[in-house]
Amino acid sequence: MTTVVAMSVAGNSGETVDVSVVIPVHNCRPYLDRCLTSALVQRVRKEIIVVDDGSTDGGSELLDLYAAYHPSTVRVIHIAGSGGAGRPRNVGLDHATGRYVFFCDADDHLGPEALARMVAMADRNDSDIVLGKIVGHGRRAPASMFQHNAERLTLADSNVYNSLSCFKLFRRDMVERHGIRFAEDMLVGEDIMFTAHAYCHAGVISVVADYDCYHLVSRPDGSSIMQQDGSRDPVAWLSMIRRPIRLMARHVEPGPLRDHLLRRHFRLDAFTQLGTVLLESDEVRRKEIAQEVADLCDEWLTPGVLARLNTIDKQRVASLGDVERLVRLARIEGATVRRRLTALRWDGDHLVVTGTAGLEGIRRDDGVALVLRARNDPRSELILPAERHGAEFTARVDAASLASGVWDLRVAVELEGVIRHGRLGADRENGVTRPLPRLVGGVVTLPYFTRDNGNLSIDVGGHLVAVPGTVRLIRTRWSLGYRFLVDGEVSVVGTVPECEAVRRIVWRERETGRERAERVSPLPGGGFAARLPLGRFPPGTWDAYLELDLGGPPVRLRIETDPETVAGPLKWMGAALLRSVRPYATSGKGRLSTVVQRLTPRSIVKRILA
Repeated sequence: MTTVVAMSVAGNSGETVDVSVVIPVHNCRPYLDRCLTSALVQRVRKEIIVVDDGSTDGGSELLDLYAAYHPSTVRVIHIAGSGGAGRPRNVGLDHATGRYVFFCDADDHLGPEALARMVAMADRNDSDIVLGKIVGHGRRAPASMFQHNAERLTLADSNVYNSLSCFKLFRRDMVERHGIRFAEDMLVGEDIMFTAHAYCHAGVISVVADYDCYHLVSRPDGSSIMQQDGSRDPVAWLSMIRRPIRLMARHVEPGPLRDHLLRRHFRLDAFTQLGTVLLESDEVRRKEIAQEVADLCDEWLTPGVLARLNTIDKQRVASLGDVERLVRLARIEGATVRRRLTALRWDGDHLVVTGTAGLEGIRRDDGVALVLRARNDPRSELILPAERHGAEFTARVDAASLASGVWDLRVAVELEGVIRHGRLGADRENGVTRPLPRLVGGVVTLPYFTRDNGNLSIDVGGHLVAVPGTVRLIRTRWSLGYRFLVDGEVSVVGTVPECEAVRRIVWRERETGRERAERVSPLPGGGFAARLPLGRFPPGTWDAYLELDLGGPPVRLRIETDPETVAGPLKWMGAALLRSVRPYATSGKGRLSTVVQRLTPRSIVKRILA
């Protein structure tokens, strides 16, 4: 059937189009208003090319109304129903004139600033592809590549290839130069073909992760292609995925980069069929799935790919000829990690963790361990073997072995070479409370339960958890040079810190936030002394803190005192100025502060007259 253009774009006032938004439509009338409105509000020079793929639900007429009301922006192209998204997307791409093209499904929608942010990222970095953060509404959305913004990435130094949907910003010149198009003979996977091909030619890839750019929506009636029965048939999927793999391999030579990309296809396309899908299949189907995966491995599983696989997938590769073991591995992978914290206490410098752990529905395991993982560096972890006492395990954490930072505790259960992890602490027996912090080798160690889920973590150095401590003055007096002499004592977590931990006294002006640091002399037994030149301070109200080094960021403790301990105010004349310094103990908690004033004769008269 000849393509019919229902309404043409009126040239966008002669301006260059930034983005061609291509929207394939087939019987999506309930979602069109939200989708088209989200495209119309984008603050970029745009054209919206809507390709009606034989809709019969009244959507065609609604699209023509949008084209009539927005003739300079919306173009509607009606084609005979093709049965898939590949042809309408290609038709839209053939009519696109923008510097970039963005593909949006009619049941999804864009965030209001999505295209502006992605175009800015692309223009700043000369990007060929920009990934905007995708969020799911009843549908699973990719997440690993959206942890933080990235200006300039390549396939080799990132995991962007994990996302093979076409909901991205593509440089149209790159797409046309390399003849990149959607497969029109595929009902499922046509976008994987397009995106994999585009990735192979992208010089610069960028990521916008700090804004919800694309909203992926599940249709309540289950009418989308990906929600139809058989759309993710495992054998059909494994057969389909060979096409994008072969396409990618035509453009990427054998070696580390190809192995990196192949790992994605094995991990997310092949081995996922050996999990829940396998468990839900009958015996005959299980054999077919295992054979399809085995054939895929025979063709593409190189030693480089195998080395990149995780433990359970390596176990699966070794078990492709043993369907019963594949089923056991799937059950192990799918089982809930059952864990409970039963006791938590200090034994010297060791935190003793006791609990129970196992896999739900599976009575045995090959061992339990405690895993401590650095929150800001997941690659840094400490594995501690646990002793078993009947149903319970006990592990001892040497606080001195932990580097400064926050460590999250997990329990690891091993069975048949597969290790399953679960955060520990949210489920705990009554009476299990947070142990008191402890100074270990001059470093403060603070076990705590997280605020959101109540899981057990250890803050080494006081990065997130407030360090309990007390600083108190025992004597103050004035000395020559208008210096304020103080003697005090400090304790941290109920003990005396090392002399090296006491750094300085910091005064902070209450209104401006300005700070002054003064030297302090630490004394054995937790004492300290300082000669504070308060007479040289600028006017203002200054609050006093003792700063300590306890193995993490500087710890500041308010200096406590009482009115009887604080020496009286001091006044003197100098350079036609009346200067005054009034140290005092604040009301309530009794903390050291001082008011510094400088008064001229004129200001004194004004005060009197006021």
